[in-house]
Amino acid sequence: MKQVVKILLIIVGSVSLGLGILGIVLPLIPTTPFLLLTAACYVRSSDRLYNWLMTNKWFGSYIQNYKSGRGLPLKAKISILVMIWSSFLFSAFYIAPNLLMKAGFIFGGCFFTVVIYLTKTYKPEDHS
Repeated sequence: MKQVVKILLIIVGSVSLGLGILGIVLPLIPTTPFLLLTAACYVRSSDRLYNWLMTNKWFGSYIQNYKSGRGLPLKAKISILVMIWSSFLFSAFYIAPNLLMKAGFIFGGCFFTVVIYLTKTYKPEDHS
């Protein structure tokens, strides 16, 4: 059973990595949260994949900035909020069958907005 969980974590992490890569080029898909999910999956399933991810010249900095307390880039914060609010509002108005669930989605959007707001904004050093 433990091996099955490891394989599932590698699959989820790899799908998340693919979505994170898409987020680099597509403005509405957030990169950092998907890379953080990838790191969480890989650290629990494969040392080799986790080390590759953390030292990767394209992806490693996203995760290292977050883990070191430097925060999330403003672009990532905006992307996250756009995704949260578009999915939560859609769910509240078109999916939720009753008022309590609609209110839950709105409350969830507000909660995650505050969490993202309180997360430090990473500002890369200007090298010009």
